[in-house]
Amino acid sequence: MPFTTMDNGAPEGLVTDDFILRPIVAADAELDYAAVMESREYLRGWEQTGWPEDDFTVEANRGDLEKMERWHTDGAGFSYTVMNPTETECLGCVYLRATDAPAYTGARVTPVGDHRWEDYEATVSFWVRKSRLETATDRALLDVLRAWLAKDWSLRGHLFTTSELFTQQVDMIEHTDLQLRFTVEEPDKPGRYLAYE
Repeated sequence: MPFTTMDNGAPEGLVTDDFILRPIVAADAELDYAAVMESREYLRGWEQTGWPEDDFTVEANRGDLEKMERWHTDGAGFSYTVMNPTETECLGCVYLRATDAPAYTGARVTPVGDHRWEDYEATVSFWVRKSRLETATDRALLDVLRAWLAKDWSLRGHLFTTSELFTQQVDMIEHTDLQLRFTVEEPDKPGRYLAYE
């Protein structure tokens, strides 16, 4: 479902000293592909699927990015690329999805405490390319995202989500003040997704 409560649509992104965050477009396919394939082993746990396959191609990736670009334009979901300051290297991606998206309506959502899923409008997930994990780019991105979502978005509540199989990201999140609010079990996925606020 499209996001309906935002006053002025999705922000165009932001620029920091370390990276540029902007809507992803099909023309990003080659740089995005390099980041995806470098990180494929842990992305499979993050996705809880076989994606990306070893024989995944730039052209298949371009097709995925074309869909993301359409969803972004239509307000159905928002996908941002994370680039280095010169836009010569993709550092990762950020995704915002409505909490009433089809993947969630078919999932078992279990609250931790007395929280209500319907009080949140969006989930936010992200990944950083493997070579940037050792420089804590993932933590820097999380900190920037938290400030950006608070300042520039008009969402009715949001949650940061990750796969429990992506233990590195779970550990990073749990070393912040974010608190686990929900577990999400999607059919045919081997693990749960964890949602933090």
